[in-house]
Amino acid sequence: MSPIIIKTIQFFLSLSILIVLHELGHFIPAKYFKTRVEKFYLFFDVKFSLFKKKIGETEYGIGWLPLGGYVKISGMIDESMDKEAMAEEPKEWEFRSKPAWQRLIIMLGGVTVNFVLAVIIFIGLAYAYGEQYIANDSLKDGVWITDTTLGNALGIETGDKVIAVDGKKIKALNNIMPEVVYGEKITLERNGNTIEKDIPVDFIETISDNRENARFIKPRLPWIISQVPEESQNVSVGFEVGDILTTIAGTNVIYQDQVFPILEANKGTTVDVVVKRNGANVPLQAKVSEDGKLGLMIGLTTMDAEEQGYLKINTTDYTFIESIPAGWNKGVKTLTDYIKGMKKIFNPDTGAYKEVGGFAAIGGMFPDTWNWPQFWATTAFISIILAFMNILPIPALDGGHVMFLLYEMVTGRKPSDKFLEYAQITGFFILIALLLFANGNDVYKLIFK
Repeated sequence: MSPIIIKTIQFFLSLSILIVLHELGHFIPAKYFKTRVEKFYLFFDVKFSLFKKKIGETEYGIGWLPLGGYVKISGMIDESMDKEAMAEEPKEWEFRSKPAWQRLIIMLGGVTVNFVLAVIIFIGLAYAYGEQYIANDSLKDGVWITDTTLGNALGIETGDKVIAVDGKKIKALNNIMPEVVYGEKITLERNGNTIEKDIPVDFIETISDNRENARFIKPRLPWIISQVPEESQNVSVGFEVGDILTTIAGTNVIYQDQVFPILEANKGTTVDVVVKRNGANVPLQAKVSEDGKLGLMIGLTTMDAEEQGYLKINTTDYTFIESIPAGWNKGVKTLTDYIKGMKKIFNPDTGAYKEVGGFAAIGGMFPDTWNWPQFWATTAFISIILAFMNILPIPALDGGHVMFLLYEMVTGRKPSDKFLEYAQITGFFILIALLLFANGNDVYKLIFK
């Protein structure tokens, strides 16, 4: 099956789960407080719906426009803009007739469910799969910077050890980039000396311009042959799978990053090499192509790298009880990191606004192949995003309604229905503008990047 189709299926499945549960977060407290819910819809039913069925006082349905979902609560200024109903005298079962604290709970229900859902997913992942990562402090000779443009921008070199970001020690190798993106200062160890560097304010923009090389911080690994292709210029030289390159052109090497510049300097020539095979040193002569390659496949798994002492993989298994705080901490950290990212987006100097994406960007977060752990981890992350975005104090979002309710509870004065109508319209246009900007970014990246 095509990777695009797999991503699309995962995207719509995840989106459907999140929308239904978000709307249930409004629906359940509304029903508990005896507030009438007229509609409960997955996706929007503009002009018509794909499916609908009325049960009791509520019509349940699936719309055709997959931009979200909604519950229509009686007596509430919402996207339906039902002015006729609002012009009538308030009924006891309407939203506007309920005490402010009850209305606040109803409005906070959606984002609460989104955050709780993310935490539950993280708990489940911790319990089912535990946690596994390459220990950053196990890289005895530092990291490999595979892209010099990004490395120079950050001020990091091959062989540096990344100690901390903003004073927080980095435990896992794969945590370096997320912390760098959100951070302000990076602490490195270089040649035995500890140095601290400011992370450029526009580093996110630099990454955006070099997207294909964004994962430029990698562990330093040896040059181990994994395959000798039939079409290689060195197929008959004597190389074997498992050979470890230790000397090339008279220079001793340990890591892959030390080999590349030597090959570059010896393009189109034949060089003396020494490989280690079953503990013995084997001298060979190899041809370097005009583009500076040996024509060999190299690489080893992280498990093999651990066995050979190049890195250490830390594994933590959680009992169900232990997985609860682990899942909670993961949820809080994910939300905190996302808020840090949003702060950078609102600072034009960072260039982070270029990374704002719409539906294509969200769909691209899912893996190319069906992988349940990755699917649920991505769903949890999107759930955090939905929780944060919906609580923003923008009219037409849950956060806008919460803002007006808090104003009412503090001042004792309720905003007029006319004011709420205008606020809803204003919020609607703000959301449309954000939607166009985010998806416009997707289109721009697709065409020009």
